[in-house]
Amino acid sequence: MKKILFVTFLMLILFGFSDKKMPFLEQKFQTTTDTVSIIGVGDMMLGTNYPDASYLPANDGKNLLAPVNEILKNADVTFGNLEGTVLNEGGTVKRCSNPAVCYAFRMPEKLVDNLLTAGFDVLSIANNHVGDFGAAGYTNTAKVLKEKGLYFAGLTSCPTTTFEKNGVKYGMVAFAPNPGCMQLNDLATAQKVVKELATKVDIVVVSFHGGAEGAGHQRVTRKSETFYGENRGNVYDFAHKMVDAGADIIFGHGPHVTRAIDIYQNRFIIYSMGNFCTYNRFNLQGVSGLAPIMKVFTDKQGKFLKGQIIPIIQPHPGGVKLDPNNGVIKVLQNLTKSDFPELPIKITDKGEVFWQGK
Repeated sequence: MKKILFVTFLMLILFGFSDKKMPFLEQKFQTTTDTVSIIGVGDMMLGTNYPDASYLPANDGKNLLAPVNEILKNADVTFGNLEGTVLNEGGTVKRCSNPAVCYAFRMPEKLVDNLLTAGFDVLSIANNHVGDFGAAGYTNTAKVLKEKGLYFAGLTSCPTTTFEKNGVKYGMVAFAPNPGCMQLNDLATAQKVVKELATKVDIVVVSFHGGAEGAGHQRVTRKSETFYGENRGNVYDFAHKMVDAGADIIFGHGPHVTRAIDIYQNRFIIYSMGNFCTYNRFNLQGVSGLAPIMKVFTDKQGKFLKGQIIPIIQPHPGGVKLDPNNGVIKVLQNLTKSDFPELPIKITDKGEVFWQGK
């Protein structure tokens, strides 16, 4: 408790936010030894040296996550989507039919150290940028993450990962509609993998990179979505089928904007967590620059108990700041009410998420 109070006090000093502006900092959840906390965030690309080094952050990126490092550490497990390849140089850059909508991300290995400093435990590498630099990129990304002690999953070569913390066994599997990844649209295989993983662990986290991109695609349509000719999946159907197969928490990403929260079979789903820390090569205007740090509390069997949205904002060119205007809380309130009006989900102005069903 002393550590939490000190961190809160330090944040108020550093960022000049009053309690009235940052009400989520006041929240003191009553947890027990049977409660597990898991943080999820969306897309992370901490800088790229391709096409040149001008797209790299100053100070080796150490300032990008600093404002929220202590928040990210304050959970049993912290998850994020690593949007790109970890590679210092070389590799075969992907070919794009339309260069105007083509980006390739090659993050130098030293940038990964910032994820360790921030307390990340596990990463998805299933997305449309993990293959930006061909076989060398796939191989080196996995090699570096393993060497640095970060758990990861999502490629056909490493579909799942398992680990134990504080006596609880966790499993994570990640999906995307992209080459080399566990396929989002192969529901039969996805269900089989999740069912098998659920027999080995206490809590199964499923990550997916799916849905159309951009501010015009914030809604969960409950239909298959196509973007630039690519089938980005029916993420609603996918998420529900994964819960039926044994998933306990589902973290979505890919649209580069935040999408609604869903509770199904007492399991937590968020369909997109937006751009969390995406330096220099991403559109961060308007809703594209708002994102949640999504903290989920469950019992040790994965049943949803409550949630806390901690709102962040990314001013251009990128880097995480706590949002004094609580922008993404308002976004999630509106989207969840619009997309799932039949569900008794309550999101308070302080970012608390409650399930009022049975």
